[in-house]
Amino acid sequence: MEGVSRGSSSGVGIRAVYDGAWGFAATNDPSPDAVRRAAQQAVEVARASARVRGRDDQRAVLDERRASTGTYTTPHERDPLEVPLSEKVDHLLAATTAARDAADVSFVEASTDAWRITTSYRDSAGGSVDQRVLQVGGGLVAYAVGGGEVQRRSFPNSFGGQYETGGWERVLLLDLAGCAPDTARDAVALLDAPDLPYREDAVLLLESSQLALQIHESVGHAVELDRILGSEAAYAGTSWVSATDRGSLRYGSPLMTVIADATTPHAMGTFGYDDEGVPAGQAAIVTDGVLTGYLTDRQSAAQLGEQSNGTARADSWGAIPLIRMNNVSLQPKEGDRASIVADTDDGVLFLTNRSWSIDDRRLNFQFGCEVAYEIRGGQLGRMYRNPTYAGRTPDFWGSCDALGGQSDWKVWGVPNCGKGQPSQTARVAHGAPTGRFRATVGVR
Repeated sequence: MEGVSRGSSSGVGIRAVYDGAWGFAATNDPSPDAVRRAAQQAVEVARASARVRGRDDQRAVLDERRASTGTYTTPHERDPLEVPLSEKVDHLLAATTAARDAADVSFVEASTDAWRITTSYRDSAGGSVDQRVLQVGGGLVAYAVGGGEVQRRSFPNSFGGQYETGGWERVLLLDLAGCAPDTARDAVALLDAPDLPYREDAVLLLESSQLALQIHESVGHAVELDRILGSEAAYAGTSWVSATDRGSLRYGSPLMTVIADATTPHAMGTFGYDDEGVPAGQAAIVTDGVLTGYLTDRQSAAQLGEQSNGTARADSWGAIPLIRMNNVSLQPKEGDRASIVADTDDGVLFLTNRSWSIDDRRLNFQFGCEVAYEIRGGQLGRMYRNPTYAGRTPDFWGSCDALGGQSDWKVWGVPNCGKGQPSQTARVAHGAPTGRFRATVGVR
């Protein structure tokens, strides 16, 4: 066992609006006097901010809505933080042993993570919300070293595996030990695989988990309204989308429909209420390839004369809520990976993310994956290592000519979405099937 860590924090965060300007303060002291001092400090910060408002004189106005009251707890069978450490360790060791027994790998790592977030929200309009969200995940990665190469294969996804809301039972359903042997054998096979040749305008198939990350980087971040309006610009912002593009911008092909849904069962971005007390719900983002919505909080929605669709979240009591993705998902069509491969005469299939890079407007991108397979005459062929692909967001999504159906569709958790200054980390998710596109692949 390489390491175990467990931590907790608690406190109170307070936001205030004075003359159209925000103030924020927080304290880890729950005593009434300390909370009163934090509230007074938030008001003082808001007053000071009102005196130095920028040239645009933009004022903080919130959408009009009825105050929310309610409770929410993530459905689960077994709280992952109550599972004995020995049981978790045994489960992970069984997976790494199965991988080492199957192939001559150099190193195998299995891990699991869990979070329990308990919040109480109150506002001066009478809002009163209490909720407890349980998030859990786990995965396996096998490394093979040889011939000057380090290759890896991850299961069921890279960067820690798969993450969901729910209890320890969600980790058991991954069947890490049962899937470890194939993962290890693939890692070793990659050592002898050739690099993917360079090719422009190639037919590219992305499996579900890689397409989920593509959605995250080139759709989810691009439609956050604070980026679009310019208030989130310093940390990898803004966006190539404008606030007047709704209903007219052709984001992708007619096959592309994207919905933000904070109620998706077991998804990492599922909750009962956001951190402004807005109930979880659905919002259309792209419909039949046309931009139809944005991710909003109460202030940005009010600027468009609308109501928030509930995507304001903070990563702790000591942070200001920002617009964050929930479950931003590409809707399925028909078929599955096998049928799309069979319908492809000449192309390449990419599996499992390894790296990503995208500009601050979410327009030009490059992704690397762990493995790729050539497709010839509707059949999978040779394995390639170190595959990469690159493109531009509207061109890429506009080239989509096939998406798998419901049986091929899966929601993948992203536990490390960064945004804001000071930086905050959000846990979000994206549903996706297998998709077929055109892009530049390989390295020249």
